[in-house]
Amino acid sequence: MPDDHVNAVDSTERHSALDTDVVPLGERVLRSVLDHVIAVGDEAETTYLEVKSTLDMSSKASAAKIAKFLLGVANRRPDEAARHFHGYAVLVVGAQKGCAPGVPRGTEAHELEDRLRPYLGPQFPAFEFGRIGVDAENEVLFVIAQPPKEGQTIFPCHKSFQGDDRRDNLEDGAIYVRGTSNTRPARSGEVLALVERARSGGKPPIKLEVEVLGPIHRVDRVEEVLESLREYEEEQFSKDPELAEDAFASTSIRLAASVFGGTAHLTAEDRKNALARWRNGKVEHIAKGREHLLGVGLSGAGIRVVSRERFVSKPHLIVTFHGCELVDHLDPDDADYEKAVEPVLRSQGPLLNYSDLRLVPRDYPVAWSNRGDDAEVVLTPESFRPNVPWTSDQDDYVIVARDPQTRSIEVSWILTEDGNDAVTSGGFRLPTADLVDAAELFASAFLSED
Repeated sequence: MPDDHVNAVDSTERHSALDTDVVPLGERVLRSVLDHVIAVGDEAETTYLEVKSTLDMSSKASAAKIAKFLLGVANRRPDEAARHFHGYAVLVVGAQKGCAPGVPRGTEAHELEDRLRPYLGPQFPAFEFGRIGVDAENEVLFVIAQPPKEGQTIFPCHKSFQGDDRRDNLEDGAIYVRGTSNTRPARSGEVLALVERARSGGKPPIKLEVEVLGPIHRVDRVEEVLESLREYEEEQFSKDPELAEDAFASTSIRLAASVFGGTAHLTAEDRKNALARWRNGKVEHIAKGREHLLGVGLSGAGIRVVSRERFVSKPHLIVTFHGCELVDHLDPDDADYEKAVEPVLRSQGPLLNYSDLRLVPRDYPVAWSNRGDDAEVVLTPESFRPNVPWTSDQDDYVIVARDPQTRSIEVSWILTEDGNDAVTSGGFRLPTADLVDAAELFASAFLSED
């Protein structure tokens, strides 16, 4: 028997030692992949497995190599990909025949994703990241691509790269496919096959999970408490400054004293006009005071979204809290008595208060407003990635039920996707938090000694 035939048979036997009827996730399976690479080296490379003995994970060249692999395996035909690893594909970094020296520890998945995203584009499917420690300083890394699916678009390269080795080059707009052991530009027949993949079945339906983080607050007697504080403010204003010695004894008295040298210097006409202006502004003052009290006294809320098994490009998600209102969430340290209870007199005209400014970045993905009797939050992130939770911050707004006696509220949502005419909607009910009395809320926000 010729030697080359013996080598071919031996190579086939070694390749068959790797069980590919598994999903390559978890340390046990990844270790078997690593053992296979150590046993056969570069011969392990196939349409679903690539090996890099070493890479500088912080370099542009390494990011381009990883991106090229991901682009190639994403542009496979689903039926062919499903024959091994249930459609997944694996890139092993830091191993070769006979040993696994690894690469320096410290590569973070999110940092790698940030370096790859310019090449992969915003609609590229999520990928997994695994690692097996070699020693205290080094580890073997695994980049694990998701199975391709019918109805998926073609994934072109989005950025060019010119490396020292032309085989590592990437061209903006090029379509790469995975060959038997390398990634290369697609041929015409392969492009047509990918077009058919994109046409078959269209996009799968969106299955969205929407969860509210934080409480739906209930607060009783807000206007009543603020009205009582206004009455106290007017009462203190009417007193002589020496008689007003309360713990926060009238702000307006102190201000008047600083401006006019004491209320004794105010003429009867001055006092009358000041009170008239203050009384005329009652509706506006109470509305602003209410927002400030609720904003500093209550905890904020956010929204977590998970798209099951499907990438959603440039989503526009409207979440409506029926029978609720939204109030800007404020830091408790920003509590200001004069914003909760408008003083009869201020020391000077309104000043710019930086705590009142909400400098929201232009591309901030969360907007909120009140519409009629309902509250509306609009989420516009870059994408929802398959099975990866997307969560908004919990310091944007406070959710308050308009009826303090209600025990639950209805939440509904509507989702649209860029380039997709389909509309997805859903809804659920949420229990409200325990009822809080506005007097207790005011005391905790403004009179607490902590």
